[in-house]
Amino acid sequence: MPLPRVSIQTEDFDLSAEIAALRLENKGVGAVCSFVGTVRDRNEGDTVSSMELEHYPGMTEKSIEAMVDEAFGRFNILGARVVHRVGLLQPLDQIVLVAVTSAHRGQSFQACEFLMDYLKTQAPFWKKEETAQGARWVDARVSDDAALARWGIVASNA
Repeated sequence: MPLPRVSIQTEDFDLSAEIAALRLENKGVGAVCSFVGTVRDRNEGDTVSSMELEHYPGMTEKSIEAMVDEAFGRFNILGARVVHRVGLLQPLDQIVLVAVTSAHRGQSFQACEFLMDYLKTQAPFWKKEETAQGARWVDARVSDDAALARWGIVASNA
């Protein structure tokens, strides 16, 4: 049984297991590209002691599924998997996995970068950082919108 394309979860993920399962879905896979995002201990010059991610169950998965559909429409890929964690996370914890398979590396690299750029600005998550100055909500940056614009998608989140 194939993995779901999108998983939103509190528990950590195993990169090796996720990639192995994705590769098994198609014997034509010649390339796998993955990105793992982690919690940094600093943001905007301040020390970050933790990050909490919130989402609307059902809406978040549907939104990310649409992003994966868009990646399949734009690139010649064989498979895609997005795992995004929610809840309370500490520095160095894994937050997100984007993995893409294709016959050749170019399409995997492009689709992986596209999905991460799309997720960074358009996925319905709310991030709150805990700093020495107190808790603060984190907005998308102008640079994130610019990264998405490279793909012909205009957003104004920052």
